[in-house]
Amino acid sequence: MPPQAAIVAVLALAGLASSFMFTLVVPIQSQLPELLNASRDDTAWVVTSTLLAAAVTTPIAGRLGDMYGKRRIVLVLLALLVVGSVIAALSPGILGVIIGRTLQGAVTGVVPLGISILRDVLHHKRVDTAIALISATLGVGGALGLPVSALITEYADWHLLFWVSAALGAVVFALVLWIVPVSVLRTAGRFDLVGAVGLAVGLIGILLAISRGNEWGWTSPIILALGLGGAAVLLVWGWYELRIPEPLLDLRVAARPAVLLTNIASVAMGFSLFASNVIYPQILELSESAGGFGLSLIAASLVVMPVGIMMMLLSPFSGRLARTVGPRLLLILGAVSLIVAYGYTLLFSAEVWQLVVANILIGVGIGFGYAAMPMLIMRSVPATETGASNGLNALFRSLGTSTAAAVVAAVLAANTVDVGGMPTPTPTAFTTSFVLGGLAAVVALVVAAFIPRRQNPLERHPSLRDQ
Repeated sequence: MPPQAAIVAVLALAGLASSFMFTLVVPIQSQLPELLNASRDDTAWVVTSTLLAAAVTTPIAGRLGDMYGKRRIVLVLLALLVVGSVIAALSPGILGVIIGRTLQGAVTGVVPLGISILRDVLHHKRVDTAIALISATLGVGGALGLPVSALITEYADWHLLFWVSAALGAVVFALVLWIVPVSVLRTAGRFDLVGAVGLAVGLIGILLAISRGNEWGWTSPIILALGLGGAAVLLVWGWYELRIPEPLLDLRVAARPAVLLTNIASVAMGFSLFASNVIYPQILELSESAGGFGLSLIAASLVVMPVGIMMMLLSPFSGRLARTVGPRLLLILGAVSLIVAYGYTLLFSAEVWQLVVANILIGVGIGFGYAAMPMLIMRSVPATETGASNGLNALFRSLGTSTAAAVVAAVLAANTVDVGGMPTPTPTAFTTSFVLGGLAAVVALVVAAFIPRRQNPLERHPSLRDQ
């Protein structure tokens, strides 16, 4: 078997490739209508399709990994990334780009699967530190990928973005095939296809309502139908999952206090992180006459880069701290750091260096929080449920990020002034958005305080004690 350090490094690289997909098109997002000869409403699907694919695929991929082998499903997801990237790179119009971006979104499932692989192959003393490193890639890939994407689009054709992502996916695929061992821990049974379809339909309805509510109108018939219809489908799906012997997701395990509260905290953490991803770049790029700093996209991305850097630097410390004080306290410390970051921004945001400090604090908060959540999940579920349970946790984080994108966009759009003929967010809009990010961190703190201090993964699964 390859050295354990090599396995961790390859899975971390897979996580970086996954998170890079979310900032890949940010530099060209405003230019997409012109580049693809399509309406702004249509080009919004270039981003929306990726978010939907990520949310739907992640929990399903987790269950498939538990049943058929985690490495095998990681390879399938990386192959989809490569295929999607090539389709988008070769596409002359919007349809091919949307299809490609949808396939790229599926690769998000490699992070929770990678975390589950760590539990299977690493010595237990190394698991927490490795989990913290893999979790850090969720922020590092985006933070480092943004300036890379900006440089590519400034000096080359935008299609090169997708060729780069295709090459990255191919390299990671080869490394996983070479380094990561075949999964030997499997869950017996039949795949719940009906449950997978029900979960996908319900999630798509709710996430579409959240992500497109600003454009289509929150009270429009289509948004109400999507949101309420999606919620109804998920209720029926939950009823069905509780009544079949081999469900897609064991909701009884998901309902355990430690798992349920961790997932709720994940929504709040995801909201707080993505709110910062939306707000800080906008205020940094806003012209000085409108109250911003007038930075270029590359300069603005360098200001927010400390988020990813801090997550990476803190990952070894997070693992050791979790073994000493437990992941629950680690999550609490992460929430406190986010509260301090947003509070600091409300008081000190007149200089660029002050926003650098705020992003360092956010990196600390997200680094601790994102490291703690999978640790809490892994301590609370049987080994045969790790893929699906980590996938579900990733889904809850996606719900938080999608909600943050919609809410912050609504706040910024509702509070504007005319600057040079363009509606521009007011200082009040940014202040309100910072407050919302801080309140989400407060919610995460309160929920984390109620997570049980000790969890027993064999609870309610006595048969596993004999295995």
